[in-house]
Amino acid sequence: MPLTRRRPHSPQTARVLNELAANAATWHYGYELGERVGLGSGSLYPILMRLAERGLLEARWESGPPGRPPRHLYRLTGAGRREAAGLVLARPAPRVSLRPESAR
Repeated sequence: MPLTRRRPHSPQTARVLNELAANAATWHYGYELGERVGLGSGSLYPILMRLAERGLLEARWESGPPGRPPRHLYRLTGAGRREAAGLVLARPAPRVSLRPESAR
C-alpha cells in the first residue's frame, strides 16, 4: 500500500517528478535522468526508491548486450502523473520590505 504524503516534496524530488512527467509514457534510465535534473546518484537513487515505494514510479531492469550490466528503467505510474500534475515548483518568494513606505 502506498504511503500517504504529508509534507511537500523537496525541490530535488519535484525536479525528478517534473522531468519524468514531461515524457510520462517513456521509460527513463537513471543516469540520463540524473544528468537532466542535475543530481548525482547519491541524491537521485534514494528519490527514485522513495517514489517507487509510494507507488508513484514503476521500475524495471533492462538486460543489455553481453558484457554490459543490466540497467534500471523508470517511469511514472498513473498516481505519479497525478502527483506531478499537482506540483507547484518552488520559486523564490518576492522580496518584501518590512519598513513602512514613509521610511524608504
